[in-house]
Amino acid sequence: MVKDFGAYADKEVVREPLNKGELSGLSFAVKDVFAIKGHRSTAGNPDWLKTHPEAKETAPTISRLLNSGARLEGTTITDELMYSLNGENFHYGTPINPKDPKRIPGGSSCGSAVAVAAGLTDFAIGTDTGGSIRIPSSYCGIYGIRPTHGFVNIGGVIPLAKSFDTVGWMARDAQTLWKVGNVLIEEEKETAPFTRIIMAEDAWELIEPNAKKALLAELKNWETSSFTHSQEVLADEGLAEWAETFRMLQGREIWEEHGEWIEQCKPSFGPGIAERFQWASTLAEVDIKPYLEKRRMIQEKMEKLLKNDGILIIPTSPGKAPLLNLSVEELELRRSRTFQLCCIAGLTGLPQVNIPLAEVDGVPVGVSMIAGKRQDKRLLQLAASFEANKK
Repeated sequence: MVKDFGAYADKEVVREPLNKGELSGLSFAVKDVFAIKGHRSTAGNPDWLKTHPEAKETAPTISRLLNSGARLEGTTITDELMYSLNGENFHYGTPINPKDPKRIPGGSSCGSAVAVAAGLTDFAIGTDTGGSIRIPSSYCGIYGIRPTHGFVNIGGVIPLAKSFDTVGWMARDAQTLWKVGNVLIEEEKETAPFTRIIMAEDAWELIEPNAKKALLAELKNWETSSFTHSQEVLADEGLAEWAETFRMLQGREIWEEHGEWIEQCKPSFGPGIAERFQWASTLAEVDIKPYLEKRRMIQEKMEKLLKNDGILIIPTSPGKAPLLNLSVEELELRRSRTFQLCCIAGLTGLPQVNIPLAEVDGVPVGVSMIAGKRQDKRLLQLAASFEANKK
């Protein structure tokens, strides 16, 4: 097996800590979409690398981690222009899932997830637009957070769809995930405890039966007197409609962001990615207007449901990681179900934490907690308390 599990885009990009701090002694890797002074990011595509200069400044998020004592150890492979949830890069190879080498690691923050799961670094930074922290975290059996949209500085990061893009991070334990969050997240005003756990019935209908059984068995340990428990149907019209709303809005933003470069440079894209960009190019402003209103209604509904004291529990993905080298058609079918789960936090901008709660045939499956906006630190603390209680 490859010693570094194929996680790295450039292992030689090393930056020493700038100060001693809360993260002293910890190492991290970063998805190859962040600006690092003197480095040229690939964004997972050789033509992007050829047509873009090296960074003149380092992204604020990376600087903040270095100033807090962490050591940067390499950039990691990403899916092409972050437009996938699989982690199979046609040009640079597929990082090896340490939990099951026969399966994909999940994307697009695939290399970051693998670096953490393989124990190559203590934590890793990535981005999450449509699920790119949450899905590889679930597939690789680690903790990961997509924070409240706009809560963590995303300057110096190659964008995909700006109204959805977030900087996220992953770790093998919830305590480290919280420590990184304590550095990256601004102070929160709300300190009252969460009191309600809500199970999203329609989300749980999307998961494979064996994974559902394994997760629900573990979740029984969360049934304490500290929380009231209830079940809710999130989308009366179906989560597939929520996913379509996300897909349309994201697709239009992606083409607005990268269409000019694609038309001018005519980059070579791998299977699945090329077709996705081609589809995005067909979307017009008039096509997405109804979806903007739909997103606003979804946001209002979720804010009323969660308020400041509610936690929504959903499966992170439809089950364990798919096998390598499935056809584009098979992966697209899986992608549609995955999007129905990921779009909940994506459309609403809410924070979501993946917890590696169970295994099916030795392969990890994750469960997620979603909270109200700007409840990120409290959410991370809750994950850490569940982890401590499990021990």
